Amino acid sequence: MKIYPIEAGNFKLDGGAMFGVVPKKIWEKTNPADKDNLIEMSCRCLLIEDEKRLILVDTGFGNKQSSRFFGHYKLWGKHNLENSFDKVGFSKEDITDVFLTHLHFDHCGGAVIRDPESGSLLPAFKNATYWVHSDQWKWATNPNSREKASFLKENILPLSEKGCLKLIKGDGPVLSKTPFPFKILLVDGHTEKQMLPIINYKGKQIIYVADLIPTVGHLPIPYIMGYDTRPLLTLKEKGLFLNEALKNNSLLFFEHDPHNELISLQKTEKGIRMKEQYRFDSYFSDYFEKNE
Repeated sequence: MKIYPIEAGNFKLDGGAMFGVVPKKIWEKTNPADKDNLIEMSCRCLLIEDEKRLILVDTGFGNKQSSRFFGHYKLWGKHNLENSFDKVGFSKEDITDVFLTHLHFDHCGGAVIRDPESGSLLPAFKNATYWVHSDQWKWATNPNSREKASFLKENILPLSEKGCLKLIKGDGPVLSKTPFPFKILLVDGHTEKQMLPIINYKGKQIIYVADLIPTVGHLPIPYIMGYDTRPLLTLKEKGLFLNEALKNNSLLFFEHDPHNELISLQKTEKGIRMKEQYRFDSYFSDYFEKNE
C-alpha cells in the first residue's frame, strides 16, 4: 500500500462559526482571523494505492459552482485536484473508488463536474465507484433546514442517476469488514454517519479526522463547530476518540488544517494535545529508514 496526500484547494470560513461558543480571544491564538473574521482552511484529500485499486478519500469542493458561490468562501492558494494528481503520477481516470466521508459540499463538490459543452452534470471520476454511508445518503437527500445549504443536489444526485453510487451500511461505531483496506469509524455529532478511515500504514495507525476535528485548534474537547448538528454528541465522540487515539499512538491526518498535515498526540494538564507535527511524506520516509 502507498498513501499520498492530495491538496484539493484552500478556502476561508467564519472563525466564530468554526469554534461555536469558544470566544475569539481564545481560538484566534491557534487560528488567526483576517479583517473579516475568516480563518484559513484546506481541502486535503487522501489517495490510497492498494494493489490494483486507487481510492480517493473526499474530493474537495470542485470548481463547478458560480463565482458568486465561491465568493462567500474566499478561495486562496493554487492547489487543485488535477495538479496534485500530476505530482504523484496519476490522473482522474486512474481512480477506481471515491470514498466520501460525508456529503457537505467542501467534501464532495469535486465528485461531480459540469460538462463545458452540454452543461450536464457528470461524475468527475468516470471509472470510479462512489461510496457513501446509506444513512448519510438519506440524510443528505432529505436535508434538514440547518444543513440544507451544505447539501447541494448538484453534488449528490448525479452519483445515483449515473449508476456509480454504492451505499455502505452498519451502525458501528467501528466497521471492520469494509470494501476497503481500512476500517471505518462512524461519528454522528457533525452530521449523520460521517465516516472516518482508520488506516494501518507502515506499522502506524493513521486516522483521517475530517470534520470530527477540523484543525489542531479544535483538539480541546469543548471546541466544537457551530455547524455540528448534535454538539453534545460531538463532545462525547471527541473525548472517546482522542483517548483511544492516544492509547493506540495514532497519527491524525487533517483535512481542513492548512498548516498541520499530520500530528502525534500527548497527554497534558489541559487534556490531549498535539505532540509533534509532520509532513506526511517526510515522516514516513524517515520512519521507513529508521525501521529498515
